[in-house]
Amino acid sequence: MVLGAVADDVTGATDLASLMTRNQCDVILSFGMPRQKLPTTDAVVIATKIRTAPVAEATSMALKAAAYLSDAGAPQFYFKYCSTFDSTAKGNIGPIIEALMVLYSADFTVACPSYPAYARTVYQGHLFVGAKLISQSSMRHHPLTPMTDPDLVNFLGLQCTGPVGLIPLCDVDEGFAAIRERFKSEKKAGRNIVIADAVYDRHINSIAEACREMKLVTGGAPLGAALVAQRTSKKSPTKRTEACRQGPVVLLSGSCSTTTLAQVQSVKDRVPSFQIDPFRLIEDPSELGRIQDWASCQVKGGDLLIYSTADNQIVAKIQANLGRETAAGIVEHAFERIAATLAGEGVRTFVVAGGETSGAVMQGLGIHTLTFGEELDPGVPWAYSLDPPGFTLALKSGNFGAPDFFVRALEQ
Repeated sequence: MVLGAVADDVTGATDLASLMTRNQCDVILSFGMPRQKLPTTDAVVIATKIRTAPVAEATSMALKAAAYLSDAGAPQFYFKYCSTFDSTAKGNIGPIIEALMVLYSADFTVACPSYPAYARTVYQGHLFVGAKLISQSSMRHHPLTPMTDPDLVNFLGLQCTGPVGLIPLCDVDEGFAAIRERFKSEKKAGRNIVIADAVYDRHINSIAEACREMKLVTGGAPLGAALVAQRTSKKSPTKRTEACRQGPVVLLSGSCSTTTLAQVQSVKDRVPSFQIDPFRLIEDPSELGRIQDWASCQVKGGDLLIYSTADNQIVAKIQANLGRETAAGIVEHAFERIAATLAGEGVRTFVVAGGETSGAVMQGLGIHTLTFGEELDPGVPWAYSLDPPGFTLALKSGNFGAPDFFVRALEQ
């Protein structure tokens, strides 16, 4: 193993694993702590559900996973979070980074969420989505982690006990030697965590080279994949399994991102569809059973879609009435039980949108480890369960995928 990684949600973990796989690296993804010895591989990614968990709980889980990877012999550790830096002024990114630095006795580390392929870039410490600051994008209205401050040096600083520095683009653009020199000056100034600017993939590669001997590195999927790629060299491409339809495909969408909303709209008239209403789940204890019965009946005839995806106004109304955490928990529990019910009906192919939703579905299916094949969309690979075997999945972050993502998933 050349790298051990902890991701703060399920779809983030599959995104990281996807890019590593694209670079001809062998990757095993474990949901939570592995319960059996894993096969020999280039990288192990442990998926957690800590992005929106309470800070103390999230930090504890990250440390537990990191300790496992250290004991497994990982020479370098990566903490993966979303390229949109999903968090709040209290955490969880900053507190976890600082806790991991203590665990690994690391006196310096980098935070680089940039994902150029998806136009998420950092310039002068500010996070952009396309040409807009993230505070001007749809992420400003995210129901759980609204991003209203694009200045990551300031924003991460609010989450950390010490000052946060910056590796500006002028240094990054000069290459890894200049980056390392800037590391030294930032560290000398007492800034032990630094945001790194990155606009293009070559910047990501330069940062990875500069971090080659660093014990702990943090950021988005591209930097983690670059760290693994520079430590491995495959003479011939690894043969990847291609997705093959086995029975009906079930689409489950819990993300409320603008991207996923468009994806649901493009497919909901093509297959039997059901929209989950959190109010009805609370008001009527038998509502979940009716959804499960509906799904069990419909899946006998083929593919189907179940979604809680809704626009910002509807989501805001639900959260105002139920509370943010209560609303999210109700929906996640519903998806967990629905997935378990459909697996009992023999369904073995699931396409899921949303990090928290994906975690709930994996729990419902009892899946602990995955390996990966071809990509359905950039950052969204087809995945195949190892423990237990037999499931084919595509787990999508809310902001990922083209408008016809679900349609193409059915066609593949």
